Amino acid sequence: MNHATEQLISAAAEEALRWRRHIHAHPDLSFQEKPTADYIARELSAFAGLEISRPLENSVIAVFHGAHPGPMWALRADIDALPLQEESGESFCSTVPGVMHACGHDAHAAMLMGAVKVLCQLRDQLHGSIKFIFQPAEEVPPGGARELVELGVVDDVEHVFGLHVFPTSPVGVIALKEGAYVASSDNFDITIRGKGGHGSMPQHCIDPVTIGAEMVGALQQIVARNIDPGTAPVLTIATFQAGDSYNVIPDSARLAGTLRTHNQQVRETVPALMSRIVNGIAAAHGASCDIQWQKGYAVGNNHDVTNAIAREAIGRHFPAGTLKLEEKALFGSEDFSSYQEKIPGTFLFIGCGNKEKGATWNVHNPHFRIDEDALAVGIKTHIALVSQLLNDE
Repeated sequence: MNHATEQLISAAAEEALRWRRHIHAHPDLSFQEKPTADYIARELSAFAGLEISRPLENSVIAVFHGAHPGPMWALRADIDALPLQEESGESFCSTVPGVMHACGHDAHAAMLMGAVKVLCQLRDQLHGSIKFIFQPAEEVPPGGARELVELGVVDDVEHVFGLHVFPTSPVGVIALKEGAYVASSDNFDITIRGKGGHGSMPQHCIDPVTIGAEMVGALQQIVARNIDPGTAPVLTIATFQAGDSYNVIPDSARLAGTLRTHNQQVRETVPALMSRIVNGIAAAHGASCDIQWQKGYAVGNNHDVTNAIAREAIGRHFPAGTLKLEEKALFGSEDFSSYQEKIPGTFLFIGCGNKEKGATWNVHNPHFRIDEDALAVGIKTHIALVSQLLNDE
């Protein structure tokens, strides 16, 4: 990357600091991000040559066409916050009670805005077009990515790239995983219908509590005994609700939880196994039950072609040792997978941790904070990822 481009990135990083802090102080929950989207659109309107559209009122799509013909590539950032009361101690803490940017989406937006600023100054070098996607509702299924895909936002895009800050890695480290990098996430609700009665006469009841307890143990056997250990999912029962009295056996009970897996076949197989188990246990005790699924995000799979682009770009534009190739996929989920189901794409993690600056807490924690030096790394990463389209040598 030439010296002139490096200077543009440095200048954009200073402005990204302002953008990030404004967005951090004014967070919006998923599907309520119109104020954040309005702010981003206003700031981007200062850059010449951008075509800005709002396919959803809480999203911003900006397209920049280079001076030379070529393909359309896309860069994406998410912009929603979380329902947490901030305890980070930052001077620019959230001004909205109970809402906080605890997953770094404010930084993602600012990094991408910085990349827009830089690339808009490199039009004469750009062979093709860049689409900048500022996407809502990454945190809550069905997610904003799926809706944008259904609206055709990536129909004309050849490749797509996304970044996520990663507080367990120091600033300057960029992590990449081949293949699956995050899990699918599907939630389930199991309702058990028994026969209630007085706690002193359980023989006259069909106790949904004991039935539910048996189900909890039996469902874990799916992971332990029914699935190849090499593709084992995470199956968690997170809720067990039944009754509200010391001496009354309730009529019904509810189990709820999540299924996470890195394997699409496992994702499709486990629900049938679960249904067979819970219905069998209920029937054995004279009860009935049903299981309802809320489909979440698909397995996030990085594509070979875009991973190759990312490896080459980071190796060429960053110091040796910057790129860390991850061996294990995370069991978190990410709706960037919706783009990857449509077109080749790669998702990378940008280190933002720094013990001296208090940036040690993981995401989704009220104490979460980042080392803001990561903003410049993120902007440069965006530019590097599309550097094949630039005559930047």
